[in-house]
Amino acid sequence: MSLSLRLLPPPVRLTDVPPPRWDHVFRLSDDTGLLEHARNAIVRREHGYCVDDVSRGLLVACRETRPGPDLVRLAERYLAFLTHAQAADGAFHNRMSFERRWTDEPTFDDWWGRALWGLGTAAARGATGWLRREAGNAFRQGVRCRSPWPRAMAFAGLGAAEMLRADPHDREAAQLLGDAATVIGLPGSDPEWIWPERELTYANPALAEVLIAAGDLLGDEGLLSDGLRMLSWLCDMQEHHGHLSTVPVGGWRPGVPRHRFDQQPIEAAATADACATAAAVTGDERWDAPLFQSIAWFLGDNDTGSVMYDSETSGCYDGLTADGPNLNQGAESTLALVSTLQHARTLANRSATRPSGGLA
Repeated sequence: MSLSLRLLPPPVRLTDVPPPRWDHVFRLSDDTGLLEHARNAIVRREHGYCVDDVSRGLLVACRETRPGPDLVRLAERYLAFLTHAQAADGAFHNRMSFERRWTDEPTFDDWWGRALWGLGTAAARGATGWLRREAGNAFRQGVRCRSPWPRAMAFAGLGAAEMLRADPHDREAAQLLGDAATVIGLPGSDPEWIWPERELTYANPALAEVLIAAGDLLGDEGLLSDGLRMLSWLCDMQEHHGHLSTVPVGGWRPGVPRHRFDQQPIEAAATADACATAAAVTGDERWDAPLFQSIAWFLGDNDTGSVMYDSETSGCYDGLTADGPNLNQGAESTLALVSTLQHARTLANRSATRPSGGLA
């Protein structure tokens, strides 16, 4: 069925959004860490573990405001995995086999940045004092390092932002956040393509979010304005017939027709993260609309009208193709769902306090 003739799902309302559930995250976890892949909802142990996903797991677990004892223990397990992955110079391994052997060497690629993001979040928001202290120690081991890759620096910068929100006098975190913003660069003057890169690839909202966080936490109004401008432009680019249509695998480039698939849940979650940060920093309700589009993407308000999660397992499907969802339910996608539903809960609470009742 062509996109123009697709059967439209019923409108998604905020009251339709389910609460975040951890069932499938627990299913993918064991006493070592978080297994990366699944065939449908069954863990594929042969693919082992990766720091990328364990870092996401630690981050999302520590965002829970009232975690139960089982989730606290899961966060502790993820933290232990990350501290084991970290080398003395602050770099990180990424891949461990199911036999508990590292299959790569420590580097400063994306997983270094994601590890610092998870560690910074745990140090700032962890449920127990000792978890916050240990995460802070590991963050300190990596905070003086730098990566040549903009997205690695963006992820690390978001971890530094978490540290600064907890302690505004943290100079090392402030330096890392400022350096991340510098590496990312500023928006251009061409209204058709203001993005500082010549293509949109992956984790694009994180780049804008870092500039927003840096502008806010470092007191740079110009940088804050630039980050908000980037995010607004990106949200406009990703809006398609009134719903979110994320930058897919393969990316978008100026002057080239935009393809729509394969869309990844992690991109919808990154959009939700950035819009939630923009809303928190500015207090501007206009960010609620693109945030809600990110939430609604998982519930079927997307390019094929496909619900992107399994209500029985609470897992999230791995990608949106032209024929509907890829039914595998891996760690990255499931954590993207949980993270976005956390934002939905916050948005619902905020909306309920408004005189108008906020979003329906």
